[in-house]
Amino acid sequence: MTVMPLMPEKLVPLTPLSLIIGGARSGKSAFAERMVTTHATYVGQQPVYLATAEPSDVEMVERIRHHRNRRGSQWRTVERSIEIASALNSFPKGTPVLLDCLTLWLSNVLLAGRNSTAGTAELLAGLKAAHGPVVVVSNDVGSGTVPENAITRFFRDQSGYINQKVASMARCVIMMNAGLPLLLKSP
Repeated sequence: MTVMPLMPEKLVPLTPLSLIIGGARSGKSAFAERMVTTHATYVGQQPVYLATAEPSDVEMVERIRHHRNRRGSQWRTVERSIEIASALNSFPKGTPVLLDCLTLWLSNVLLAGRNSTAGTAELLAGLKAAHGPVVVVSNDVGSGTVPENAITRFFRDQSGYINQKVASMARCVIMMNAGLPLLLKSP
């Protein structure tokens, strides 16, 4: 497989399912927003931002505010910390959706004491049944050191598992690194 760098201004057309993955502050969300906005403008539909972040502390409130300000008022924001599969199927046919972020969703599921295996199966079914193109943003948490405690290792392993499942379903997978997109999989 050849990893092909993309020019930041060259955006990839939306496929039924795309995955944008990378480390923290790699530019994942901003790139995904540009992909969805470009598509939404072309097809004449309002994009949906399916947000999984919960404003649990001052720092997270600021992150959410920053994201909202960056994307502007042309987006419809739907906040779902856990129940995202049903939300994906509630939008009108053809509506482009940005799901941000899969790893925050997993954190929410685990902190709520829910079964992550069942939640992942429901999520994958929801992605398959979505009525329009979906761009999923997720963190790559498996490139660092082995975490020292069991719950963090479990989170890392589950994140990797979910990312692999979504990547296998997606027609387009882009890895973000230092604000630069690298095309890993394309139709």
